[in-house]
Amino acid sequence: MRVDFNVPLNDKFEVTDDTRVRAAVPSIKRILEKGGATILMSHLGRPKEGPENKFSLKHVIPSLSKLLGKPVLFAEDCIGEKTLQMKKNLKPGEVLMLENLRFYKEEEKGDEIFSKKLAEGADVYVNDAFGTAHRAHASTTIVAKFFPDDSMFGYLILSELDSMDKVLHQPAKPFTAVMGGAKVSDKILIIENLLNKVDNLIIGGGMTYTFIRAQGGKTGASICEEDKLDLAMELINKAKSKGVNLYLPVDNIAASKFDNNAETRLTKSSDVPDGWMGLDIGPETIKTFSEVIGKSKTILWNGPMGVFEMENFQKGTVSIAKAIAQATGNGAFSLVGGGDSVAAVNKYNLAEKVSYVSTGGGAMLEYMEGKVLPGIKAIRG
Repeated sequence: MRVDFNVPLNDKFEVTDDTRVRAAVPSIKRILEKGGATILMSHLGRPKEGPENKFSLKHVIPSLSKLLGKPVLFAEDCIGEKTLQMKKNLKPGEVLMLENLRFYKEEEKGDEIFSKKLAEGADVYVNDAFGTAHRAHASTTIVAKFFPDDSMFGYLILSELDSMDKVLHQPAKPFTAVMGGAKVSDKILIIENLLNKVDNLIIGGGMTYTFIRAQGGKTGASICEEDKLDLAMELINKAKSKGVNLYLPVDNIAASKFDNNAETRLTKSSDVPDGWMGLDIGPETIKTFSEVIGKSKTILWNGPMGVFEMENFQKGTVSIAKAIAQATGNGAFSLVGGGDSVAAVNKYNLAEKVSYVSTGGGAMLEYMEGKVLPGIKAIRG
C-alpha cells in the first residue's frame, strides 16, 4: 500500500504534524480487520544521495504505531532479499513499514525493474497517497502494472476524488473560488479552468498586485510579476466575458519592509506608497470577501490572503478561514487545499468546520486544472 508519510520532523526526529499519517489509518485498519497484512511504502523528504538518517521512515513508526494501537515492523530497505523475506513472513493483522523509497533514484525515474521488486511478496496494490498521485513514480504508478486485476484506491484517495469531483462537476450554486498565494503564474491554469465553472472568483495574497498593476494601479514595492501583466488583464477580461464576478482587494495593510515588526499603514490596494509593500488584505476587503463567501453554496479555497505566518499580517487569512467555516455551518460545501490554506485551518482549529481538507497540494492543483494524474490513471485506466 502506497501511503504519503512525507511528514515534518523536528530536530529530535519526532513527527510534528501527523495529519497525513492519520489520513491513512482507515485504509490500513480496513485491510487488517479483513484478515490481511499490510506492507506500507512511502517517501520522506528529498534525500540527495542514498540513505540518510534524517529521512528514515523509522522516525514515523512511533506515531503510526500509536494511531493503530499496535506495533509496526520496520524493514531497513524497501527492496532486497531480507525485505522480501520479511514480507513473506508477515502474518494476518501485521503491519510492515518499508524504508524510504527515495533512497533509490529509480523511484522518481519510474523504473520498471525497481517497481517489480517493490511488488514482490504482495497480492494486492492499494494506492492511498493522494499527495503524490501527480507523479509518475515507481511506487505510485508503474507498480500497478504488476497487479492488473488487483489494484485499487484506499479510502483517502476516494474521498479526495469525491470531494474534488463534487466541486468541479456538480457544484451547488453560487460557486465561489478563493485563490491566494504569491504568484499568478502558479495559479494561471486552475484559474482558467475555474472561470468556466464558478460564479465568483476572489483573488487575494501576493498575486493581487499583478492584477492591480495590470489595471494601472500603484503597487509600491509589493510583489508583482511584471511579465504577467498582459496575462492578468486577459483573465480580468475573460471573467467579464463569462459573467464571473471577479473580486480583488480594495484595501490592504502595507508595510515599510518584509518584517513582522515593520511600520504598517492601511492603504488602498491600488495606491501603495513607493517603497511600501502590501502584506495582507484590509478591513473593507475582508467585509466584501466574507459577504460573498457567506452567500455561497460551494467554496474552493487555495492559498492565503497575506503573509499569514507573520502575526501582524494574518488577519485576512484568519477572517477568510472563519467566513468559510461559518458558510459551511450554514450548509455550504467547502474544499480547502494547498499547504498554506491547510496550515491556516489547522492553526485556528477550523479543519473540523470545513467540509474537506485536501492532503495533496500539487496533486489537487493539477486535478483542478483538469489534468489527468498518473497515479489515478494507473488504477482508473
